[in-house]
Amino acid sequence: MIFVTRTKLPPIHRYYKYLEKIWANNWVTNNGEFVLELEKKLPVYLGVSNLLLVTNATLALQLAMKSIEPGGEVITTPFTFAASTNVILWENLTPVFADIDPETLNIDPDDIERKITKKTKAILAVHVYGNPCDVTRIQKIARKHNLRVIYDAAHAFGVEYNGSSVLNYGDTSILSFHATKVFNTIEGGALITSNKSQFEKYKLMRNFGIVNEEKVTLPGINAKMNEFQAAMGLCNLRTVDRDIKARKKMYKLYVFKLEKIEGLKFQKLVTSKYNYSYMPVLFRNKKHRDLIYDKLRENKIHARKYFYPLTSSFDYFTTTQKKENKKSLPIALNTADRVLCLPLYAELTSDIVNEVVFIIKENS
Repeated sequence: MIFVTRTKLPPIHRYYKYLEKIWANNWVTNNGEFVLELEKKLPVYLGVSNLLLVTNATLALQLAMKSIEPGGEVITTPFTFAASTNVILWENLTPVFADIDPETLNIDPDDIERKITKKTKAILAVHVYGNPCDVTRIQKIARKHNLRVIYDAAHAFGVEYNGSSVLNYGDTSILSFHATKVFNTIEGGALITSNKSQFEKYKLMRNFGIVNEEKVTLPGINAKMNEFQAAMGLCNLRTVDRDIKARKKMYKLYVFKLEKIEGLKFQKLVTSKYNYSYMPVLFRNKKHRDLIYDKLRENKIHARKYFYPLTSSFDYFTTTQKKENKKSLPIALNTADRVLCLPLYAELTSDIVNEVVFIIKENS
């Protein structure tokens, strides 16, 4: 069985050494040795400051959304994972969906500006598949309308834009270290902000708002990373450059083999350094995409219709909302109907890529 991704696990003896230390320390959470070590190493690797580890990226997004006044609107993309939309609703905010760019597949700045109202409080943009948004345009729009900018950079580990980390843009960026990501800590994530006071607030918020044994200053939650997650991260950080290099090789092989097939299209990358986290391909239409999806599954190859359906089409939106969104999101809808992410991970072999390509060619 071949899946769209594969969890990166280090040699078990390497992880076991960390486990021995955890047992010896008898310290498994609450800012343990390995959490602190990973919080020192990641900013250096990523080229950022003020990085805070959390137990998962959804909690990171929720903490970031707490900086926005409740009851307002947040302009966001529907072409994303469910968490990006769900956190807006969880924080008593209203998602307003903007269409996407047909080339980069990221949120369209022009449509952001068209959908700003007096109720708009923030922009939640997603670096889709790790490909940077038009951060310059988005920042100009945010300044013009006095809006906060939060980037869901779940896929953007190690990604650079114009020679520096894409995580340095916006008020806050969040990363995911889920098991399916380029760099994983089993589950996990991080908040990155250049605002020191906001960073200190996030630090309190992730630990119930506790300052010391007798002082709690704000209503925080439990979002702390534990030692087992951090140990996995320290192991995987040692090999992540090699893993990205291997991913790049297979990504390029896919493109080389598929680019001459009529009707297929690839995401336009606008990054100066990419991590090759996914292998999205746009097929001619929904019928063609679904045919390829089924044929791959018949051969025990599990690709993903990632992202289909749009989050704006989820059941918990009203029929009226769905109809309104359908009218205003033509590019996102068309993209969701055509996209398929093919298997891509560090251990992927050229034989598997060739098998995937053969099935696509036979049915195109």
